[in-house]
Amino acid sequence: MKIGLLSDTHGYLDPKIFKYFEGVDEIWHAGDIGTMDVLEELKKFKPTIAVWGNIDGGALRQECQEGEVFERSGVRILITHIANKPPKYNKKVLSYVKKYHPKLLVCGHSHILKVMPDKVNNLLFMNPGAAGKHGFHKIKTLLRFDLVNGEIKNLEVIEMGPRAKSLDQ
Repeated sequence: MKIGLLSDTHGYLDPKIFKYFEGVDEIWHAGDIGTMDVLEELKKFKPTIAVWGNIDGGALRQECQEGEVFERSGVRILITHIANKPPKYNKKVLSYVKKYHPKLLVCGHSHILKVMPDKVNNLLFMNPGAAGKHGFHKIKTLLRFDLVNGEIKNLEVIEMGPRAKSLDQ
């Protein structure tokens, strides 16, 4: 199963996302979606699992959960928007890690791309950075990877270019 992972779109869906996620089976959005339009476009394109982030209100909080725990191809996944840094997660996330023992913890919020093993909690931590044009990140990023027989394989970092063009360009 091929997964396309993004976060922090903040109401902007870069058209390149559709090209990069053309071959994925599912899209996961780790919060700060921004608008229902963004979520609906993703869902029309591919099956999508999304959680709400701190900027998401109203309809997005009714449509999405704050966190999701699920399995795909033998991998248990915990996805939420704010987790903090491994292995020192916030209290709520740490309680979910202890309760559900995910193999993969996905979050957003920081706008900083980070993939690293958490040896304390025996999981892989993934934050895809930010795919939108609001925030302090300089490059819009996505992750793409495979889930095969309980393993996470073929991880790709995708850079979609600068967050926003300056007035001089």
